[in-house]
Amino acid sequence: MKAPSFLLVCLNLALVVVFPGVVTGGDGPQQATGIKIGEATSETAIVWTRLTEGGAWEAAPEVKDIKRLEEGSDEMVDAVALWRVPGTEGEVRVRYWPAGGEQNAEETEWEMVGEEKDFTRSFFLGELKPGTTYETRVEAREAGGDEVSSAVEGRFRTAPSDDEAAKVVFTVVTGQGYHRRDDKEKGHGIYPLMWALDPSFFVHTGDILYYDKPAPDAQSADLARLKWQRMYALPYQRDFHAQVGSYFIKDDHDTLDNDSWPGKTYGDLTWDEGLEIFREQVPMGERTFRTRRWGKDLQVWFVEGRDFRSPNTMPDGPEKTIWGEEQKEWFMRTVEGSDATFRILVSPTPIVGPDRTKKNDNHANEGFKHEGDEIRSFIADQENMYVVCGDRHWQYVSVDPVTGVREYSCGPTTDQHAGGFSQDQRSDMHEYLNIRGGFLSVTVERDESGENPKAIFRHHGVDGTVQNEDVRELE
Repeated sequence: MKAPSFLLVCLNLALVVVFPGVVTGGDGPQQATGIKIGEATSETAIVWTRLTEGGAWEAAPEVKDIKRLEEGSDEMVDAVALWRVPGTEGEVRVRYWPAGGEQNAEETEWEMVGEEKDFTRSFFLGELKPGTTYETRVEAREAGGDEVSSAVEGRFRTAPSDDEAAKVVFTVVTGQGYHRRDDKEKGHGIYPLMWALDPSFFVHTGDILYYDKPAPDAQSADLARLKWQRMYALPYQRDFHAQVGSYFIKDDHDTLDNDSWPGKTYGDLTWDEGLEIFREQVPMGERTFRTRRWGKDLQVWFVEGRDFRSPNTMPDGPEKTIWGEEQKEWFMRTVEGSDATFRILVSPTPIVGPDRTKKNDNHANEGFKHEGDEIRSFIADQENMYVVCGDRHWQYVSVDPVTGVREYSCGPTTDQHAGGFSQDQRSDMHEYLNIRGGFLSVTVERDESGENPKAIFRHHGVDGTVQNEDVRELE
């Protein structure tokens, strides 16, 4: 059902505080690509930053006919230089405290950053309090210096305790292209709209950027890093990630190229480099597949769809896999061991679909039907479990006709990015289908009596308005 939510969005926007910005203290390392805070549990979080030569970065003008420029030509080299956010050596630390209690701040040691990891550093914060808003200040200085040259202020939430029936709101996106941003100066317009919903956390399901799209084709580690630099120097992205904790999942376009699998290369960019750069550019723990509990009523699983997969060209059967045996065993064991009211699988690619018949890269395709059937059958045996997916450039709610598993596709970040499907392809599986950009929000909450938990899935357009709402109560 469609909800009249535009007024709600406007009211929420009125409550948005001004993003804490970058405080510059003088010459020395800056943080033009901001900070990213991620992987929050009830007691831990990871804070990421990157030191840069300059503290201000403006989106470069679009280069006319960039797709026609020859890779490596003087014209392409000049164009690429416009987008660079050069890194620099220096030292960095994180100060953090429960909101309003800076007098009790804790801080990490100063750590050196260098060129070997694109001047990035991730800090693990432990012994945090559950269900708490933390404020942070990430400070930079010259190596061996005494004066702070830049500081970025931010905040994040830790997850509630497992026995707390807390309201949780999170947002989900996919398909984020630099040249398809809807605000050339600021970035993708959905970010302040998501912030207006006061999310507990955010999920990017992959295709965070596109190595294999022109301007330039990132066929080297250097150009892959450039695409991360310019995307997260955009003000909307930079400011959002300083204020909302995130979980990042990679997919094909931010590993190598379209529908890629282990052992492939993209120009001079190797598979191993693609894996390394992803972990370098986002806050990430030991494994890229993990589960996080957010209170009594919600547990979320984030799965890895590239590292362990068989070649797409391999004939389907029991040995063909996307997840790999270790991850699949972990997923089924941890799901069965969970007592959360609602359990949600967040997958970089579809589990249910339907997808285009020509595709052969995900569990909704014939090429991975055997494992797809296995996963869908398992999820169908669970109570109050749903699938949220990225990858597809359209929004949908679908129900598998065999197992009844429900899947919610968040759709791409902008209307410019929407396509590849049409209303003519609508099937009986679709409860909702919209060829447009935006994002998905999920709210898990109880009524005023503290009873009757429910999960609410809302598809939003690029202006924040709710296009579809699906309320799921206990089975």
